[in-house]
Amino acid sequence: MFKKILIANRGEIALRVQRACREMGIKSVVVYSEADREAKYVKLADEAVCIGPAASAQSYLSMPAIISAAEVTDAEAIHPGYGFLSENADFAERVEQSGFTFIGPTPESIRIMGDKVAAKQAMIKAGVPCVPGSEGELPEDPTEVKRIAKMIGYPVIIKAAGGGGGRGMRVVHTEAALLHAVQTTKSEAGAAFNNPAVYMEKFLQNPRHIEIQVLADQHRNAVYLGERDCSMQRRHQKVIEEAPAPGIARRLIDKIGERCAAACKKIGYRGAGTFEFLYENGEFYFIEMNTRVQVEHPVTEAISGIDIVRTQILVAAGEKLPFTQRQIDLRGHAIECRINAEDPYKFTPSPGRVTTWHMPGGPGVRVDSHVYANYLVPPNYDSMIGKIIVHGDTREQALARMRTALSEVAIEGIKTNIPLHRDLMVDASFEAGGTNIHYLEHWLEQRKR
Repeated sequence: MFKKILIANRGEIALRVQRACREMGIKSVVVYSEADREAKYVKLADEAVCIGPAASAQSYLSMPAIISAAEVTDAEAIHPGYGFLSENADFAERVEQSGFTFIGPTPESIRIMGDKVAAKQAMIKAGVPCVPGSEGELPEDPTEVKRIAKMIGYPVIIKAAGGGGGRGMRVVHTEAALLHAVQTTKSEAGAAFNNPAVYMEKFLQNPRHIEIQVLADQHRNAVYLGERDCSMQRRHQKVIEEAPAPGIARRLIDKIGERCAAACKKIGYRGAGTFEFLYENGEFYFIEMNTRVQVEHPVTEAISGIDIVRTQILVAAGEKLPFTQRQIDLRGHAIECRINAEDPYKFTPSPGRVTTWHMPGGPGVRVDSHVYANYLVPPNYDSMIGKIIVHGDTREQALARMRTALSEVAIEGIKTNIPLHRDLMVDASFEAGGTNIHYLEHWLEQRKR
């Protein structure tokens, strides 16, 4: 087992990995930018190294700075968390070439899954159902592009092969708008992802966003830990996640989960990963794979009793998965609300000094956050400052616990989206379960009127 791990991230995930290391008796090194000097995990770390100014490009995205920090502290492995360099194949490669262990998949796996076209082709070969669409990158010939769209049937969605995080997508409803949409998305993709390749898929009208959590080791063992429903989204960004997904038959989940685990074995995947699907009319359609730990991993931990971050570390150290598929027992229901430092109605960021910070407790309540009273939320990064996770025997109990937890929260000095979560927890459609990915945006539109 590793004696020392460097955590190449910030915020609540840096603290989450640090806690796993401490529990396992592993020393942790945290890297931080000048803006994060006062963060909780920096104060708690065995060692902390400042790697640059507030700007991400000069700190958390600087490969030389992170690898140098690992060298000077004699770390043996690097955990990338999520975001920043976590799904950068070049970074994983440089980590390995520098003599450290990358706590994640191989650079080859990250490359395949990072390119949406290559990922889709790999999944088709592995027998995972995909959204009907173009076979690979769209050709240059306009006539052929129109033919593909007609064959798929409108509306279609144009997607950047190197895209992610809800960026690099455009929905097209008519042939008249098609070619302009393709060219615009190509230009945007080239600028944003340094890869102008785009592909086309059928645009599903009212799907749900369901994802399957997998864990795999270097010995060709792979398991799935059930599913999460991440359909409550605003601008393709998740707001609330839950596990299991309400109203989907267990046999359907098991069928798709087994295919995901089999796909991991087929492509030689290792570590934690998430297969993301659109689900509509009883059918699953693969959209992408995230080759890292997800923000919403705690809801799966709650229902499975499995520590996903700890398992990532064990697998990276060459150990076998400590459980088989048969030993996985999913129990109860879990819900996660993301706490963002933003106006709950306008969604404008709200950085600043936190003067009051009181988080909930009680049975089945977990809070993952790096924030404390008098902490200064910097304006330089994503607005998420924490997560509240609840677990109950039933969905009804989990909802009741989340309502109670949210009622106990007291945050002053900055604005947060807690009022939004309080409203959503008593919304009749959300209470009933099974809302689609467009529901929250329609709900927000109605609220404006």
